[in-house]
Amino acid sequence: MEIDRICVVGAGTMGHGIAQVSAMHGYPVTMIDVKQEFIDRAFNGIKFSLNKLAEKGKFESDKIEEVLSRIEGSTDLNSARDASLVIESVPEDMKLKQDIFSKLDKICPPETIFASNTSALSITEMASVTDRKEKFIGMHWFNPPPIMKLIEIVKTIDTSEDTLNTIIELSKEFGKEVVVCNDSVGFITSRALQAFVTECIRILEEGVATAEDIDKAIKLGLNHPMGPFELLDFTNGIPVIFHAGEEMRKVYGDRFTVPQTVRMLYYSGRHGRKSGRGFYDYSRKE
Repeated sequence: MEIDRICVVGAGTMGHGIAQVSAMHGYPVTMIDVKQEFIDRAFNGIKFSLNKLAEKGKFESDKIEEVLSRIEGSTDLNSARDASLVIESVPEDMKLKQDIFSKLDKICPPETIFASNTSALSITEMASVTDRKEKFIGMHWFNPPPIMKLIEIVKTIDTSEDTLNTIIELSKEFGKEVVVCNDSVGFITSRALQAFVTECIRILEEGVATAEDIDKAIKLGLNHPMGPFELLDFTNGIPVIFHAGEEMRKVYGDRFTVPQTVRMLYYSGRHGRKSGRGFYDYSRKE
């Protein structure tokens, strides 16, 4: 199937990054969110990212306006009606995602492919509310989408070969490497990362070492670019591992039980760098 127009539902960090990559590769894009202020913020984020890429010599500055002109913002889900591919990138809430896909299923033509950027939730469960299960797929991007090289493609037992091949080829056109996995809560990367960060948090809770020393040990001893707590704070990942952990525990058992520290941070609103506090207090550092 040929993709000629892309719609991204959700204009947050991941959503507007996906919209940016799509527009950089020549695709007209509709970016949808529930409030105009979210759309405006997304355009500011895209402009900032494009300018940074230009400063580093990774993008031509005279093409920035051309890329921006390919993206239109909307607060109306009906704006997805002309898309040949819809990529959903809203918060990790199954009911929210199902509600959106149920509505999109009535709005979009039967040939439109639906993809979810979920990092852990079941693609099969999302697809169950639509009448296009063969055209439903997972397309898990990584933060920030314009920089990170991997797209994790998740197929269900119903995903057609045509749908799978279309998304593989599109991802490669975007300059990405791909891995393909069968639908399974957590897929490859999130399942592995969840187990890793959960154990690091348990080390912290047991008083074995401080967050700073755990981060330092992982960076210098295991050659990771960031320690687990720095990573979660940087990506505002506390809500993500909270919700992902809850889903994985249902499927895989107690080894994925969300640590109390994560629960407390999540419910107190300490979600990471953007909120000012997470595992670290950024209001004091700045």
